[in-house]
Amino acid sequence: MDFGYFTLSDNRYPGNSRTPEQFVREIYDQALWAETVGLNSAWIGEHHFNLLGVNASPHMLLAQLAGATQRIRLAPAVVLLPVHHPLQVAEDWATLDLLSGGRVDFAAGRGYDVKEYAPFGVAFDKSAEIFAEGLEVVWRAWTEPGKWSYRGQHYRFEDIEVRPRPLQQPLRPYVACFSRPTMELAARHDWNIIYAPFAAAMVYGSLADAVRSYNELCQSQYARPGRRTMCSYFIHICDTPAEEAYGRQALIRYFQDALLAAFPSDPAKTPPSYRYFIEIVSILKSLKPESLTSKSVLIGSPAKIIDDLKTIEASGISEVILYFNYGLKPHQMVKDQMQRFMAEIAPAFGKLKLSA
Repeated sequence: MDFGYFTLSDNRYPGNSRTPEQFVREIYDQALWAETVGLNSAWIGEHHFNLLGVNASPHMLLAQLAGATQRIRLAPAVVLLPVHHPLQVAEDWATLDLLSGGRVDFAAGRGYDVKEYAPFGVAFDKSAEIFAEGLEVVWRAWTEPGKWSYRGQHYRFEDIEVRPRPLQQPLRPYVACFSRPTMELAARHDWNIIYAPFAAAMVYGSLADAVRSYNELCQSQYARPGRRTMCSYFIHICDTPAEEAYGRQALIRYFQDALLAAFPSDPAKTPPSYRYFIEIVSILKSLKPESLTSKSVLIGSPAKIIDDLKTIEASGISEVILYFNYGLKPHQMVKDQMQRFMAEIAPAFGKLKLSA
């Protein structure tokens, strides 16, 4: 099982003095540090208009990172596909894959915040259909042998060819999965999948059940094995009760101050394809620090986190991307946590840190 660095660039907190510009620079430095300490990948989120997160252009940050690194894999977490034209997305990420030597792991989703859709003039209530068409366009742009046309409900064009092609053949997308329809989309198209564990537990019962459902669907409906499955996790390594209390409170702060305002919560205004968020919001509003479990966060001693990760590994997950910098954690603390993970936890999975 591999491990990566992950961030959504959360910065929406009362009384926060950290500017968006400062945080984007910190994220870039942390992503560089991820290669230094030996993490496999850097997954950089996309959020707009200084709402939940402050990094709107993961492809720009990762392009800069590509030129400053040699080994680490480069991934968006995730491209908010419905607010972009999929042909432009296909061109941008194919170019990055080519110039980085085939180091891109491309991931896309449809997000959850209507306020990120409205300024772009995109219909939030049609996001599921727009997303499905858009990702099909991206995939075909990378795999069609010559010129091709598309006639969908949301995208139509004739006789185009996207060049350059990705270096990886194929550059198979990851689909961000919060719901069964999204999982079914990934299975139907033979794409990889990435889960948020707390959502997987709500929808499927557990992360292991989510992975099993995906693999069974691929086998039963399409007579092929499932593709690669990944998940994201919040993480805080600690040795004392006070340090654990800090990590738990930081996650509650993230949920209640940064995240909840982004999630659909009004049943009268929430499109059917987002209705499951109503239950998520209800749970998060009442969540207490002491009730956080390994369904949402890896927290505790290195030995405790190793045990939790062994369970995740047994579920069939290929890579866990780790959210070190949630909840206004100081920059140096984040880097120290990353280094400590690679020194004290990753070796239990055959992963050795590089010189730091």
